[in-house]
Amino acid sequence: MRALTSLILLALASACGAKPSASAATVDARAIEVVEVARGLENPWGLAFLPDGRLLVTERPGRMRIVSADGALSAPLANVPTVYARGQGGLLDVVLAPDFAASRRIYFCYAEPRADKNGTAVAHARLGEAALESVTVIFRQRPDWDSSHHFGCRLAFDRDGLLYVTLGERASARELAQDPGTHLGKVIRIRADGSVPDDNPFVQRSGARPEVWSYGHRNPQGAAIHPQTGELWIHEHGPRGGDEINIARRGRNYGWPVITHGREYSGLAVGDGLTEAPGMEQPLYWWVPSIAPSGMAFYTAGRFPAWRGSLFVGSLKFGQLVRLELDDERVLREERLLGERKQRIRDVRQGPDGYLYLLTDEADGAILRVGLSASPSP
Repeated sequence: MRALTSLILLALASACGAKPSASAATVDARAIEVVEVARGLENPWGLAFLPDGRLLVTERPGRMRIVSADGALSAPLANVPTVYARGQGGLLDVVLAPDFAASRRIYFCYAEPRADKNGTAVAHARLGEAALESVTVIFRQRPDWDSSHHFGCRLAFDRDGLLYVTLGERASARELAQDPGTHLGKVIRIRADGSVPDDNPFVQRSGARPEVWSYGHRNPQGAAIHPQTGELWIHEHGPRGGDEINIARRGRNYGWPVITHGREYSGLAVGDGLTEAPGMEQPLYWWVPSIAPSGMAFYTAGRFPAWRGSLFVGSLKFGQLVRLELDDERVLREERLLGERKQRIRDVRQGPDGYLYLLTDEADGAILRVGLSASPSP
């Protein structure tokens, strides 16, 4: 493992226009320890921990690699599907199957080229040492669309082994986020083989896509199962402001583009400028200005008790790691970490060793291991 280590002070930042229930109270500064585990990844996007201590990482241009405990990168694994690697598209998230120890199966999502259009797809495969084996696409976002933006796409298995997939509304198709007859701007819920659970909310609705779990989303790039409730928490990019954290619940409408706490990039109101409307959910938390969130993890380990129960979110825009202290479904306070490094944080995961692991979204991207130092800073 490369031993480039730096101590960076954690400083409390104000909620920056976030939901007013968050406290801006000052806390004692703590020292943060950052270790660079590996470097040389081109725009890494998704990270998973293998049982033997190695890491599985995706690179947005279309490569997947295994990273050893000492930071050595494998050659790109063979048999990764061709990806649409333009704009925000490419090879995106990756997770292990709940039965990975026996099946060696992984799940990954990517922007898939489709004639003169494209769309988000989900596949599973058996992980070999040098290649993916038996690659099978189990879901394709419909309709196909000609856009290089807003693919989503995070993956999360719940306690019952059902797979949630977050899907963007492709930017130029924002109105379709309100239409359950499409997959655009949705969270979907499927079985591990891609089939549809009988209790999905739109299974019996004519003209609706049966995979849809919730709708009215913009571009969700964070997903995590709450460790106590088992519910799916997501975050999504707003336009100019209005990044949101939501609990994605069965059949709920999260409002985009009818309601938002953000504005158009021009500064004009989105639609009629509404922030709430009947039948549409309010976010649990939001940011104005945007932090451009990507990656999300609940911290449940005992290594750093001060962090236990916190929700961590990566920030692309500000190059920060954001810690949210929670009281059930309410954010009490927010802390901004690692801002001095000025590295875009793409993914956030809790490691089996109790540290946080981050991916930096750079042409020479890195895996960082993050924790609290043994003693607080003066």
